[in-house]
Amino acid sequence: MIVREGIPFILVPLLIAAVFGFLHLWPVVVVFAFVALFMMYFFRDPHRVVPTGEGLIISAADGRVTRIDITDTTKLVSVFLSPLDVHINRSPIAGTIKDITYTRGRKMPATSDEASLVNERNSLVIEGSNVTVTCTQIAGILARRIVCWPKSGDNLERGQKFGLIKFSSRTDLLMPVNVELAVKVGDRVKGGETIIARVTGEKKQVIS
Repeated sequence: MIVREGIPFILVPLLIAAVFGFLHLWPVVVVFAFVALFMMYFFRDPHRVVPTGEGLIISAADGRVTRIDITDTTKLVSVFLSPLDVHINRSPIAGTIKDITYTRGRKMPATSDEASLVNERNSLVIEGSNVTVTCTQIAGILARRIVCWPKSGDNLERGQKFGLIKFSSRTDLLMPVNVELAVKVGDRVKGGETIIARVTGEKKQVIS
């Protein structure tokens, strides 16, 4: 499957390739056909098997864990998405969106720690039955638009698709301290499938 936001990115180079094909300019046709094929790959929407069980927090994105920060009150896991990764974001828990905050910002490399503070980003506070987490979509140096389909007050199922970031980006997952992490820096994860953490204590909230 192809996510609908990718259709214009596929059709435009295909149409350009068709025009140059009519003019018999085959090297140009090959270039734009390759671009269309890459866009089909980039905007792919593969099926995911969402794990079941109480207290699971799953990855919101495909990519590589590049940062883990632990404080007295929170645990943060950052996942970097390269242009070759699936860029659809999925809800890490089942719950209600209590708040969505979009912030305009810069286009620093998504791997930078400062990106969480200065880059364009969109944060969703999701309240579940036993944990509240904040999932932040962060635009990277190549990203051009953050897409978020639901609105505040909507309910999400664990693993449900809620948006995407066009081209390279990062997704931060901020959790309360009462979770046991199941990943480490350098791990490859899949959105909607990989378990990031398990809730181990009483319900705590993370708002920002």
